[in-house]
Amino acid sequence: MKQHSLKQPKQNMDVQLKSTIVFFLTISTTTLLSSTTTGHPFAPPSNEPNYIRTSCSTTRYPETCFSTLSKYSGAVKHDPSRLAMAAIHVALTNATRMAFYVSKVSRHKDSDNTTESAAIHDCSSVFGDAVDEIYKSHKEMKQLGWTGESVKFQLSNVQTWMSAALTNEDTCTDGFEDVADSGVKTKVLDRVVAVKEVTSNALALVNSYADTIPV
Repeated sequence: MKQHSLKQPKQNMDVQLKSTIVFFLTISTTTLLSSTTTGHPFAPPSNEPNYIRTSCSTTRYPETCFSTLSKYSGAVKHDPSRLAMAAIHVALTNATRMAFYVSKVSRHKDSDNTTESAAIHDCSSVFGDAVDEIYKSHKEMKQLGWTGESVKFQLSNVQTWMSAALTNEDTCTDGFEDVADSGVKTKVLDRVVAVKEVTSNALALVNSYADTIPV
């Protein structure tokens, strides 16, 4: 398991500031989705929610997938790249909120010298990394090229970053294995599970989109 040293409060504040910037960069979903896949045509806008439900059936958490993405059906239509972009947007928003939350909890635990405090500090660190990786994926999706070869290469970057983000989220939960049960532990892990689900779904939809690209 990846080891992380304890972070000082200043570094946790840096994570929070970085997360704030990312959050405000992702507020306008309509703008973000409209800038995706310019020049990449998609099918006529009929039965968009059915398209999303069918696409979500390939993910590990299909109900979570549909419930978090169905509201974007009008923007997604039948475009798998827009669906992948929307899924990454959802993952980024949720990961950013988690980074805010665990950074706040970590600051309150700074004076504690306990296994729980160490796990929370490490979780704050790895979630900062996860936000960075999902943000890079989001940015890459907004800049997809025009040829199959260039899109394949860019999607491979996205797949790498989203996989790394999911690994970091797993690392957070792994860090609590030896921590005694508590209200704080339960709240943190419940929130992490929710973020892991949308991150996993986003990666699955990126993979599905990548499979449609001819070389």
